[in-house]
Order: sequence, then structure tokens, then C-alpha cells
Amino acid sequence: MDESWLLPYADMLTLLVALFIVLFAMGQVDQAKYDELRVVLSETLGGKGILDYQDSIVEDESPTQESTESVEALLSEAAETEKTELEELQSRLNGYIEEKALADRLQTELGASGLLITINDGILFDSGSAELRQNSHELMDQLSAMLASDPPRYIQISGHTDDVPMGGANFESNWDLSGARAYNVMKLFLESDYLKPGQLSYSGYGEYHPVATNETTEGREQNRRVEVLVLPLENLAEPAL
Repeated sequence: MDESWLLPYADMLTLLVALFIVLFAMGQVDQAKYDELRVVLSETLGGKGILDYQDSIVEDESPTQESTESVEALLSEAAETEKTELEELQSRLNGYIEEKALADRLQTELGASGLLITINDGILFDSGSAELRQNSHELMDQLSAMLASDPPRYIQISGHTDDVPMGGANFESNWDLSGARAYNVMKLFLESDYLKPGQLSYSGYGEYHPVATNETTEGREQNRRVEVLVLPLENLAEPAL
């Protein structure tokens, strides 16, 4: 009877044993036993052992200091580019604010979170209402045109109120009013066709994120606002439009 099949069979069994030994060794943290196992496998299989190949692969895949520094340099350059672009956007917005004499109604602030545009509610809404005034449509259309970018940035719209309780029947709370105002601003942005739905989100914070005291008329006026936050590109994946 031909017994030549025993040779490949024996080789296969040897490889299976080696595989189970490797799996066992990978689950251990004893370096001395690991080194001893590597020597045994090397002598058994001849030449360089399986564990030696594993170590060389891990070493080859480890990032070098040079590659790490290269990635960091690229990220730093991208961050600086994005900061410059947001500064240019802020400059255009400030120029528009100055041209239209809107400094008391519209402000911009560039920070770590992005470019924040604060719109006083008096320019957009009547007291207690979430319906945008007709004369605010042109403002929102021009803002959306300036906020358009390639690639598109995410834009978060948030509504805020003072702490005076709602007295009308249209909204149960300041929370509802602030959310409705932010939503209507977002809808008007979308009607302009400069911005896409995937870029935009909205939220209502009611009176719970004041920027001034609610003890004075001036403070309450500052708290009644809509904020438009333009996020930096490097902090986000590209929006799915």
C-alpha cells in the first residue's frame, strides 16, 4: 500500500501544532516562556520561526517617528488653512454688518469651536413669535450665500430666550419658542439653495444658556437671540449631501 500520503499529512499536523502553540503563546504575557517557545519552534521547523516572522511584521507596521511627524505637520497645516478661511469669512461678515449698520443686531466671534454668528431676535421675530419678519428674508439669504463653501461645512443653529415665562397660547414654554425659531431660520437657509440639508442642524435651549443677566432689560435683550455656529472642517467628516 502506498504510504506517500503520510508525508503531507505529517507536515499538516506539525503546522497545526505550531499554530495552536502560537495562539497559546499570544495569550500569555510571560516573556521568558515566549522566548523559549520561539527557540523551540525555530529548531523544530528549521531556520526562522513563526514567532520571529510575527515580530518582524509588527516592527514593520509600527509607525516611525518620521511618519508620525509628517502626519502631525499635515494636520497642523490643515488647521492653519481652515483658521485662515474662517477668518476671511468673519471679515466678509463684519464688512456686511458695517455696511448695513447692524452692529447692534449682529455679531461674530471666532473661537476653538468655530465661527459663531449671533443674531439678536429683534431683527428676526416679533415678541413671542417664531415667524420670521418679511424684511429679515433678505438678510438670511445673504448670510446663507456667504456661508456656502466647498467642501461644505456643518452649521449648527440654536435658539435662545430670556427667562420671562410664555404668556401666549402658541408655545407652552420658552424651550418650544426657541426651538421653533431655530427651525424656521434653518428652513429659510434651505430656501436660498446655497446650503444643503446635510449641513444643517438646529436646537432650542430656551432660557438655559444666557449670555447676560435676566435682571435687566438690556440683559434680556442679549439673551433673546439665534446663534449660527460654522464648524471647522478639520473636526468633521465631510457631510453627506
